[in-house]
Amino acid sequence: MKKLFVLIALFLLVSLGIGGCAQNQEVNAPLGVAVEFNDHAACAYIAQDKGYFEEAGLKLSVYESYVTGTALAAALARGDIQVAYICLVPAISAYANAGVPLKIVAGTHKYGYGLAVNPDKIKTVEDLEKPGIRIGCVQTGSATDVALQKMIDKYGLNRGIVLKSVQQMNPPKQMLAIKMEKLDAVFVPEHWATMAETSGFKMLLTAKDIWPEMQGSVLVVKEDLINSHSETVRKLVEASQKATAWARENPIEASKIMARQLQSAGDQVFPTDAAETAKQLLITSDIMLRSMDRLEYTTEIDPAIVQETIDYMVSLGYIKSSFKAEDILDLRFLKR
Repeated sequence: MKKLFVLIALFLLVSLGIGGCAQNQEVNAPLGVAVEFNDHAACAYIAQDKGYFEEAGLKLSVYESYVTGTALAAALARGDIQVAYICLVPAISAYANAGVPLKIVAGTHKYGYGLAVNPDKIKTVEDLEKPGIRIGCVQTGSATDVALQKMIDKYGLNRGIVLKSVQQMNPPKQMLAIKMEKLDAVFVPEHWATMAETSGFKMLLTAKDIWPEMQGSVLVVKEDLINSHSETVRKLVEASQKATAWARENPIEASKIMARQLQSAGDQVFPTDAAETAKQLLITSDIMLRSMDRLEYTTEIDPAIVQETIDYMVSLGYIKSSFKAEDILDLRFLKR
């Protein structure tokens, strides 16, 4: 009998040890993470800066920044990227058009886009229809483009006239085009919209004016990460929520972190031939503070708004057919 108890005790110790190792291996599974090069991904930049990922037991094997959400969406198809802080629109496109097996596990913010204009040429939204007006916007199918389309609908503008005036380029190129007086208006994500103000442009509209409760960006993970490492996903969401709460409570400190992080990340984001020119785009904490105040940072996400976005993208022909928001959402990891 005594030997039996000893064997049982040894069995339990071994079982607990194995279980503990398995749990640690799950939490410590290396993550390939992609983020947008703007303050939409503030919770990711802040979590990295303050060590929240490490505190949660998460290891990042890859941490890459992308100038646009559409470029980031393409990166999601790669095997080494399992996690992305990305605008909702390209996340939907990656899921619906490219068949990327992903799930949205949290929001990161609402709003986050703006129309900045040369006040000498454009005083009202209707002035965008004037002959010769040059409008900068990110490529067709991007979140910014969808917001532009929404603006056209809301204000009853002539879609053909406005879109004919649009020049497609990424946000930093739009900032440089402003300096060279080659654009009269830019429709860009934050922080770029606020940065345009430093060149004499005026914010004419924000996403809040155009699309009430608009979901800006989201945290997405590959489905197989949920299936094989659900605890890792829980820890990831937890770190993102912690960083989001800290940013809301400490806006000045958060803006300083974001300015430092983005200025540093810019060396890797911009191609070599554009690096010197890009250095002209100084990202300061004052710019970041004003910009971040125009976003509503929250990890909460409304399925109804996600559904509205899906259906609107269908109406624009950006995805082939509608689907239920629940198909792309997995919000069980959010702490309420």
